Amino acid sequence: MSSSSALSTSPSPVLAGGFSESAFEAFLAQRNEPEWLLQRRREAFDLARSLPWPTSRDEEWRRTDIRSFKPGAFAPPITGEVSAADRASLEPLWTSLSAHYATGVEQINGNVVRSADETKTGSAMLLDLATAIKLCPELIQKYFLTDAVRPDTDALSALHAAFCTSGVVLYVPKGVKVEAPLFSLVGMTGSGNVDFDHTLVILEEGAEATLVRETSSTGRAEGQALHCGAIELFVAPTANLTFVNVQNWDESTWHFSRERALIGRDAQIQWTVGGLGSRLAKVNQEVALTGQGASAQVNGVMFTTGKQHLAYFTRQDHMAPHTRSDLLYKGGLKDKSRVVWKGMIRVEKDAQKTDAYQKNDNLILSDTARGDSIPGLEIEANDVRCTHGATAGRVDEEMIFYAQARGVSRETAVRLIVEGFFANVYDRITLEPVRETLRRAVAEKLHLGDSLTLTTEVDA
Repeated sequence: MSSSSALSTSPSPVLAGGFSESAFEAFLAQRNEPEWLLQRRREAFDLARSLPWPTSRDEEWRRTDIRSFKPGAFAPPITGEVSAADRASLEPLWTSLSAHYATGVEQINGNVVRSADETKTGSAMLLDLATAIKLCPELIQKYFLTDAVRPDTDALSALHAAFCTSGVVLYVPKGVKVEAPLFSLVGMTGSGNVDFDHTLVILEEGAEATLVRETSSTGRAEGQALHCGAIELFVAPTANLTFVNVQNWDESTWHFSRERALIGRDAQIQWTVGGLGSRLAKVNQEVALTGQGASAQVNGVMFTTGKQHLAYFTRQDHMAPHTRSDLLYKGGLKDKSRVVWKGMIRVEKDAQKTDAYQKNDNLILSDTARGDSIPGLEIEANDVRCTHGATAGRVDEEMIFYAQARGVSRETAVRLIVEGFFANVYDRITLEPVRETLRRAVAEKLHLGDSLTLTTEVDA
């Protein structure tokens, strides 16, 4: 959606309260940033005033109701000190990540708490966004909010571009291979907090790296929080990126994110997504295969409980010949939760010899949960192989009975069936700590009761 085609006759509600024009000017006055970035923010804020706010009348939001989300109740993040209690609340997760990966960056409530150990990144750079802007402004200006995630996409993208204050930049020069995985930890604590972090990964030609990103919320007795983020991944020709993004906000957090990877000639990406937390999540994840021979594997694990609503829209955009993409998303749903997955494989006219696949499977664990799967194809080339599918089903009572007849409790039987359901997506993930993180998160959220019915399956 561009600004030229989506002008609104009335101001967006995003401009109310803490995101008013006066609040924006005060926000800019506090920033010690180069003029090019301030100008980019002003342009984004103007877009936020002109682009319409999403409603259920929009096809993309038809299954995701955000009428109860009041952006005016929030305000831009404030730079400041992070309390010892807030640091302590995320210490176990930092310790766990540090035990498995070489080094990382930690941010809490938009503030940098820990920086990466430069001795463990070699000639690559892993920096918080503000430091990267100061140390390598030309690099950031070239990539930040340009070709991957654009502010004119929609009102939320414009909001992010205007108020983005934190994030991580990973830059790997030409031919450099970062052997040990790196990580980024993004946390929010307390009520009413806002996070607008931005992840920017730049791999030059022939470079290799692995980055694991995890999010977490703690200490929210009541109230709500807002995360409005973006992820931009630039993978140059013959480069190889492994990127993991585990979203595990608490169930009082509104989560919006636009994410896109550009994959060059003969380059590869393995992108793993964990959709576990948040009250409501609306995520757009795209891979654009821009160079001949580019390939992408996309893995998704989602598990919802309570009244959670997760909407993940994926896009595999084949723009060059001899490109390959393989997407597998799996979701488990219980209680009154809902998962919406909408996938699209787009093949441009010149992208002959494309090989593309997408699949979404949902395991329904209660009578009141709902999973919507909408796979799609748009093909303009005539020499391609593109397939898609979706299934939805319940745990089979006959399988549970078979296990109980052999002395296995019902709860254990269901847990084993759920683990088996996710097994083939776990097997695609190359990092064992990531597989274990997802297994543990699903197990913690399971806690199943006895009301499970017979399998019903539908293929699309």
